Amino acid sequence: MGETLGYVIALVFGYLLGSIPFGLLITRAAGLGDVRQIGSGNIGATNVLRTGNKGLAAATLLLDALKGTAAVLIAGHFSPDFGLLAGFGAFLGHLFPVWLGFKGGKGVATYLGVLLGLAWQGMLVFAVVWLAMAFLFRYSSLAALAAAVVVPIALYVTSTPQIAGLFALMSLIVIVKHRANISRLLAGTEGKIGAKG
Repeated sequence: MGETLGYVIALVFGYLLGSIPFGLLITRAAGLGDVRQIGSGNIGATNVLRTGNKGLAAATLLLDALKGTAAVLIAGHFSPDFGLLAGFGAFLGHLFPVWLGFKGGKGVATYLGVLLGLAWQGMLVFAVVWLAMAFLFRYSSLAALAAAVVVPIALYVTSTPQIAGLFALMSLIVIVKHRANISRLLAGTEGKIGAKG
């Protein structure tokens, strides 16, 4: 019973940490209004970049990632399994924050932060694939999708089955959350990195 309670606490702790909408808070604090009213309507770093402020976008990316890393490291101090659950909770919290009617970001930065906390080698794989795809095609969504496909495969070889399985599930969720982007990519109407509006 005590162990089960620990799992629940780890998941809820991660969720609450992950649900902090840094993109929304940062842009409002900077006097740029509600980031949900521009571009994709998302609260993540890519949409914050559409305000034209690269510094705020970088800060959003960093903070959204670090909340995932923090969840893993804090809960993982008590048990590796707690770290896994807290990381997954942080990812879900970013996607479905209770404070915003369960309408959050698409999870890429928090995914990356959880990856840093659990298997930093996988984070390097993600970064290399993302940067290569972004440089070649200038689509953040395409870069994220490609990296999300590659990372679980790399983790299957380099990490534990539990971590590889967790990221396979998280990658599937990332792909589903990007379904509108996939439609726009196929139609040729997806916004490129750095485009405003």
